[in-house]
Amino acid sequence: MAKRILVIEDEKDIRDTIVYVLEEQGYKVTSSEDARILKSLDTIKPDLILLDNWLTEWKSDANGQQISKELKSNPATSHIPIIMISAVSNIQEIAEAANADAFLKKPFDLSEILDIVKKFTA
Repeated sequence: MAKRILVIEDEKDIRDTIVYVLEEQGYKVTSSEDARILKSLDTIKPDLILLDNWLTEWKSDANGQQISKELKSNPATSHIPIIMISAVSNIQEIAEAANADAFLKKPFDLSEILDIVKKFTA
C-alpha cells in the first residue's frame, strides 16, 4: 500500500513540485495551501506531514511551529512524523522547539525531499 503524505505549503509552485515528485515515486499525496486540512486528519491518515513554517493563508496567529507542537502533544497525532520546511536561517532551532522530526531548508533539492520522506516512511 502506498504511503500517504500530507503537504501543507502555501507557495503553489513549491507545493505542486513536491506533490509531483512524490506522486512520481508512488506516494499518495494530499496537499493544501493552509492548515485547515488538518481537520481532515482522521480521513487522510497521513504517514508523514511536510509542513511549511510560514503559512500566509492561515487565518490566525498559528504558524507551522505552533501547529507542529499541537500535533506532537496530541496522543492521536503524536506518532505522525513532521518535517518542517522553511527558508528562515534558524529552521533547525524552530523545528526542534516544535518537536518536529526533521526539517528542510528552502531552497532544497528534490533529492533531499525524496531522501527525507523515504527515511520517515520506510
